Amino acid sequence: MVSQLLIYKILQLFVIMIFGYILVKTGIVKSQDSLILSKLSLYLFMPAVIINAFNMEITSNIIRGLILAFVTAILIHIILFVIDLLCKKLFKCTNVERASIMYSNAGNLIVPIVAYILGEEWIIYSCAYLIVQIVFLWTHGVRLFSGKEKPGIKKIILNVNIITVFICLIMLIFGLKLPGFVSDITSSLGNMLAPAGMIIAGMLAAGIDFKKILTNKRIYFVATFRLIICPLIIMALIKGILLITEIENADKILLISYLATITPSASTVMQFAQLYNQDADLSVMYNVVTTILCIISMPLLVALF
Repeated sequence: MVSQLLIYKILQLFVIMIFGYILVKTGIVKSQDSLILSKLSLYLFMPAVIINAFNMEITSNIIRGLILAFVTAILIHIILFVIDLLCKKLFKCTNVERASIMYSNAGNLIVPIVAYILGEEWIIYSCAYLIVQIVFLWTHGVRLFSGKEKPGIKKIILNVNIITVFICLIMLIFGLKLPGFVSDITSSLGNMLAPAGMIIAGMLAAGIDFKKILTNKRIYFVATFRLIICPLIIMALIKGILLITEIENADKILLISYLATITPSASTVMQFAQLYNQDADLSVMYNVVTTILCIISMPLLVALF
């Protein structure tokens, strides 16, 4: 049942991506116009999703579930970081390839999928994964794309996404909730994240030569790691955690963590590639190919899980 619902939701998002493709092909907009939408997604829609998820009554059960989700997300990213280092040393992967393998499209896909399959009250657990990924993205990810050995601490701390994490921690610790007016705004902005991410992918896809996809072996290499190898390794980790945890609803919480792991290459990688002028076309191909293939891989992996 979960696999069927997953296919339905992924197909919906894929159709939205096609709309972005059509907009460019019909001359209404240009591929490079997606840069504005990328910045809106990174600095406005994503923070709104996370803040809105924490705008709820926090119980002791939710706190225990969040701790489980955070610990699992940290362990997953440590494993992905090790895989990233292996890809760099053993397979001579480029920065875009490394980021496309390590970072999943959890932001754009997992929130609507979790809301659709389990209900909106479960989104908060997906945000645990998103928060951990955001910290990695704006440290390790920025380092990859900017070429700097150490990203500036001040720039990291003042980044709106990191500030959002601190705001959520304050809301969690003190049990704060947003006023109704502000809550409606963050909810509306958050709902734009998934459509915006898919439209960006479609707009960028319209500007690349798809004939190159069929002859570029590296695309299949990246897709295999992102959609098969990484998910199978992490499945073993999550199954191990399930055996030792007694937290209520641990099976659903860890399913959410797993769903976040098995999504396609992150749209944020495309956005970073645009912002830092690094192989944006390749990042688009990785995102588009993995998005198409995930229609098959995600339901199969969830069924296996």
